[in-house]
Amino acid sequence: MRQLSKTETLLMLLGGLLMVIGSGASLFAQSWAPYVFAPGALLFAAIQMRQTYEGTNFTIRRLRRIMLISDVLFLIAALMMFANQANFLGLDFLVYIKYVHNNWIVILLVAAILQLYTSHRIANELEKES
Repeated sequence: MRQLSKTETLLMLLGGLLMVIGSGASLFAQSWAPYVFAPGALLFAAIQMRQTYEGTNFTIRRLRRIMLISDVLFLIAALMMFANQANFLGLDFLVYIKYVHNNWIVILLVAAILQLYTSHRIANELEKES
């Protein structure tokens, strides 16, 4: 795996911190929460997508693809947070309640679990490789 520079590491940490603040603020029904979560998700995903793997280990490549899926899920969770504030999608009220209202939490949970799993497995595989 390509090592991140100090600036990239700080930006990734800032993105993660913004995501935590945004998701925590939404628990207290703060209207500004998606505006903090979304830039954090964009920053976190962008920096993580810049971190590449040039090796030939199939397991690490597979885990890397799963990690990229979790980045996309973080971005979808940010979009769903905005959709949760107001029905800007123009859906019927019952459809909105069933498919949109607070479902960003489930997407965020899946993304976080995938991120946790892949980061630990990639570290173990890289340790075995070297």
